Amino acid sequence: MSRYGPMYGPDVTFLGVDRCDVGDPASYENADVVIIGAPFDGGTSNRPGARFGPMALRQACYLPHDGSRPSLALRVDALKDLRVLDAGDVECYSGDVEGSLAAIEEAVHRIASSGAIPLVLGGDHTVALPDARGTARAHAAGRTSMIHFDAHADTGNIAFGHLYGHGQPMRRLIESGAIRGDRFLQIGLRGYWPEPETLGWMAEQNMRSYEMTEIVARGLEECLTESFGIALDECDQIFLSVDIDVCDPGHAPGTGTPEPGGLSARQLLDSVRRICYELPVAGMEVVEVAPPYDHADITAYLGNRVILEALSAMARRRKDDEGGPRWDPRQPLLDGR
Repeated sequence: MSRYGPMYGPDVTFLGVDRCDVGDPASYENADVVIIGAPFDGGTSNRPGARFGPMALRQACYLPHDGSRPSLALRVDALKDLRVLDAGDVECYSGDVEGSLAAIEEAVHRIASSGAIPLVLGGDHTVALPDARGTARAHAAGRTSMIHFDAHADTGNIAFGHLYGHGQPMRRLIESGAIRGDRFLQIGLRGYWPEPETLGWMAEQNMRSYEMTEIVARGLEECLTESFGIALDECDQIFLSVDIDVCDPGHAPGTGTPEPGGLSARQLLDSVRRICYELPVAGMEVVEVAPPYDHADITAYLGNRVILEALSAMARRRKDDEGGPRWDPRQPLLDGR
């Protein structure tokens, strides 16, 4: 893939992992996870700035960027125990929505087809369409489900006269057949959108959307457990989409459409860990981190840790599958060192 270079900011990899090139399959042969930047925010309806998200997510850490991150909780070093590479940014021009989405989908599909897990750094949530569709194309049709953390359903139809934007990707995904509507799980919805007409369309697709009131009443763990059962029914793998605005703005202020009353940072990290430890994740994205509105890098740090938590859980899942003592979250830190 030809590159102009880094889209926004220094041309660094995620915490110092090795680099690869999407256009050179040999460079990511036998990779477990390939990180891809999708610096596109041309579908934003409110505050732009998520194009700077990939840069911020790669750098947001106070520890050395040495390609190593031992997890205290999971007792693995995901950046060492897995082969994690960084392919850099897909070249996205915010004035060309369809061209940018096509380039992202092609990059994601190449990575997923190689057997690696594409982990996309957004960008606004418009990129969910190429991210999930590129991943699903690499697997059997109709066998990929979606778990989607977000304050917003993103199931709008036409906005500002256009089919593509960060409020519409989930409708386009379902319409395309890449993800089944009845295997589409949404967690963290709240606020005052969408309108009844869109909610009606969602119900017709048999989507399952967990609004925050239900999550508070039933408990997040119970809702997650239920969603896992639905996600794995007649599906072989999941795509995990994390819009950082699923968290309360007090925990993630640097985003384009903040909505009060969301998950805490702790709840999101625990949820992502559980998903990537218990479920067969085929692809993942972290989107809507907008550094221009990010006080003290709070949101970028959270997004970075969401990625690390996912990778660490994948590494721990592999370690446990290979035999030996399984991970026990109740084990004291210094036991069994």
